[in-house]
Amino acid sequence: MKKIVIVGLAVLIAAFYTASPIYAEDVLIGISKIVAHPALDALEQGVQDGVKESFPKAKFDLQNANGEISTASQIAQKFKAQNVDVAVGIATPTAQALVNAMKKRPVVFCAVTDPVGAGLVKSVEKGQPYVTGTSDMTPVRQQIEMLVRLAGVKTLGHVYTSSEANAVKLARIAKQVCEDLGIGFVESTVTNSSEVKQATQAIIKRVDGIYLSNDNTVFSALGSVLSVSNKNKVPVMSADPSSAKDNPVFAAWGFDYYKMGVATGKIVARVLNGENPADIPTKFMTDPSDVTLIVNLDVADEIGVKIPQDVLDAATVIRNGKTVN
Repeated sequence: MKKIVIVGLAVLIAAFYTASPIYAEDVLIGISKIVAHPALDALEQGVQDGVKESFPKAKFDLQNANGEISTASQIAQKFKAQNVDVAVGIATPTAQALVNAMKKRPVVFCAVTDPVGAGLVKSVEKGQPYVTGTSDMTPVRQQIEMLVRLAGVKTLGHVYTSSEANAVKLARIAKQVCEDLGIGFVESTVTNSSEVKQATQAIIKRVDGIYLSNDNTVFSALGSVLSVSNKNKVPVMSADPSSAKDNPVFAAWGFDYYKMGVATGKIVARVLNGENPADIPTKFMTDPSDVTLIVNLDVADEIGVKIPQDVLDAATVIRNGKTVN
């Protein structure tokens, strides 16, 4: 009897996702982001544009949790009450809140570093019956190796948020990379953006380089890191090129977050068209065109670092506050 019930449930779920595509012009997409900063804002816009390629008249409810887990949960309940057609969670905490609240509605996660570790899916090779999305697992080793090459770093500092699962995961990877490279590793953790400046000050005299991974809380207070690091002539490698375009970051190497948003929006459209999220694997941004390297020559001059020509040839270069190539 139990087997019959389970098989029957599976058939019902499959039927739900093989039904006629939803082509209604008034589809409603709820988008919840954990905090506002350039990378997540770019993701949010990209998601909308990606959906509109297939659903040009789609409507969006854009919500910002302002870094608060409790607010993310409230937003999830709001989307559940609205019965949105698809909910999109930008960053791990908001995606988790949506999945926990919306048991029978599709959730597409966006820019989640470790979706398996976050409990969103059991495998990146496929989704769950109502859950799939994109990962922003960043090339930590290459980023740190680049900073070591450019600035001769001997001891790396890392500021990250202890309550963000993605940040903790990346911190472990960064530490291992430093061990492999034979350089020191000094970490400093925060629980909210107001602690970022103090956390940077706590380690700045013990390091000769700082690495910032995909950490929404730290990125939302990037100016606090840079006010300390640049004053002390300590180069910063950021995993967020979006923020580096408007802030004096020594170097940034990472994904084009707008493109990731568009890719996520296209997944949303596939779900709206009747495709089962369980059949959609987690998407990783692996194409070389999805990754951007930015080098700020103003900061390099200020801290006394000369950038090799081959790096300049491969990078987007900022000089006198403007992009020159």
